[in-house]
Amino acid sequence: MSRNDAPSTPHDARHDALAGIRVLDLSRVLAGPWCTQNLADLGADVIKIEKPGEGDDTRHWGPPYFPDAQGRPTDQGCYFASCNRNKRSVTVNIASQEGQQIIRDLARESDILVENFKVGNLARYGLDYASLAADNPRLIYCSITGFGQTGPFAGRAGYDLLIQAMSGMMSITGRGDDEPGGGPVRVGVAITDLMSGMYATIAILAALEMRHRTGRGQYIDTSLLDVGMAMLANQASGFLNTGEVPPRLGNVHMSLSPYQDFPTADGRVLMGIANDGQFTRFCQAVGVDWMHDERFRSNAVRVENRPVLVALMSELLRTRTTAEWVELFQDKAVPCGPINDIGTAFENRQVHARGLRISQERYPDGAVPEGEIINEIVGVASPLRLSDAPARLRHAPPALGQHTDEVLRERLDLTPAALQALRARGVL
Repeated sequence: MSRNDAPSTPHDARHDALAGIRVLDLSRVLAGPWCTQNLADLGADVIKIEKPGEGDDTRHWGPPYFPDAQGRPTDQGCYFASCNRNKRSVTVNIASQEGQQIIRDLARESDILVENFKVGNLARYGLDYASLAADNPRLIYCSITGFGQTGPFAGRAGYDLLIQAMSGMMSITGRGDDEPGGGPVRVGVAITDLMSGMYATIAILAALEMRHRTGRGQYIDTSLLDVGMAMLANQASGFLNTGEVPPRLGNVHMSLSPYQDFPTADGRVLMGIANDGQFTRFCQAVGVDWMHDERFRSNAVRVENRPVLVALMSELLRTRTTAEWVELFQDKAVPCGPINDIGTAFENRQVHARGLRISQERYPDGAVPEGEIINEIVGVASPLRLSDAPARLRHAPPALGQHTDEVLRERLDLTPAALQALRARGVL
């Protein structure tokens, strides 16, 4: 059993890293839900607020869609499940005054609120930071937007694809214009959304630690554009200090060589040689003396003479299959690996050993409500592995409104009659 599997013995929730922390999640799609899933995995009680009858946009994004018992696609997208485990779903119509009051009541006893509405939208409902902090000064309120709360673009909607393009990330991703298939491309996942969720998580945990000292919460302004620019890392540093705009090099590393993919007898292989010691061990393993060649004796000259070295290595690496090269280098401390598709990646022995494929049931007691067609959901384990407080599987990505009555009874002491009346008025 992996550390991320549900324990076979009763677990004391007080041992979770964020035990007792209450999170109100007003976010949708990916950046905000990715952040709150991190908090949920660490033990926070995350209440996900969704629009009645519709829910998070990603519940309907597809294909792919979850299959029914006969293997036929349903109308429920798999996307939602990637970033909403360990949360409880509550449906509230925040456009209604009664719905707004429910959110205020929940926020009054929450530690953290995460939202990704357009700038100013929640203020119309009295659900902005200033309004909620007046009732709960300990509240940590995190807003995630495309362009931040200030500046000429603050009011614009921002999506990952736009940010990848505007930040320059797409300009350095993909093969050069002079190569087949050349041109700027986006990263295969919404990387600025994901990293915005991670940065938001870090900021929230820092604010939580600060609250231990001050007793007060604070406001966090997270911008996808800020994150996208920060993610340029060494590429931005190089430009800012030299004025040279970095080119698009495909899988080639501008500052290292040989650090790219090469053709083999049956496909391609990645060689990630990042220092002179690794290059020497590579040469010894394949039986060449290139490490003594003045053109290749150091990384600096290997980069300078990259075309010559790449031609030599391409000719050499074509003589064996990808698997044969991986086998040869695996005990030589020479970074080498295949280019897997996702199916192959999940078959990897190390992926199995780390327990990275997980399975959860929305209704673990077996009582699947009438009309529900999705129960088991398969996903990827949390990479947050704390020795004393490992991430746990508590709730599968929930059905829409699955926990509405449970949470509102528990948090706000609403009676069944009151819940029924709110539902009849379209509030829930």
